[in-house]
Amino acid sequence: MTHLIGVYGASGCGRGIMPLVRAEHPGATLVFIDDGQAPGSVNGHAITDWAGFLQRPARQRSVCLAIASGRVRETLAGKCDAAGVPLIGARAASVVEMDEVQIGEGACLSPFVTLTSNIRIGRAFHANLYSYIEHDCTVGDFVTLAPGAKVNGNVTLGDHSYIGSNAVIRQGLTIGHAAVVGMGAVVTRDVPPGVTVVGNPARILNKG
Repeated sequence: MTHLIGVYGASGCGRGIMPLVRAEHPGATLVFIDDGQAPGSVNGHAITDWAGFLQRPARQRSVCLAIASGRVRETLAGKCDAAGVPLIGARAASVVEMDEVQIGEGACLSPFVTLTSNIRIGRAFHANLYSYIEHDCTVGDFVTLAPGAKVNGNVTLGDHSYIGSNAVIRQGLTIGHAAVVGMGAVVTRDVPPGVTVVGNPARILNKG
């Protein structure tokens, strides 16, 4: 028996995270966990459901949450907690991390992510390709940065916030709980909780 690691999610996000986990844990047995796609396989790794993952023999088991939605990650983290299965993260070799960066469990850091100095990051954070967080930022739990997202200094990102591809957050702002910053948006003022902002300068999207 060995260390069994499940990458939760066999779709695009999971397929991008699996090679990072494989590189960091060369002796582990790796599977995808996907309740909607099991049984099956992708990229040489079996796909199992949650029950099947728990039934596989192992001296140690861990889960990496490779799901883009922070809300879904929170639900799955609760499932792992209830089963006594710890979360692990994934980190590309090209990640740059400077001084005094605190990162909660289960963070997935894709290639060419940069975290500068004096940053606090919560649980199950996702930072996609070429995204960055500058100095003195506070990041909540289950936050997602899409590819190329740019978070400048002294920014606060609330729990479950989502920063879209190539969006730019000006220094010193607060992005509220569960707020969404659209692709390419340039944010020049605080964003209230639960809203979606788009454009340059970013404005609240009215869906009516």
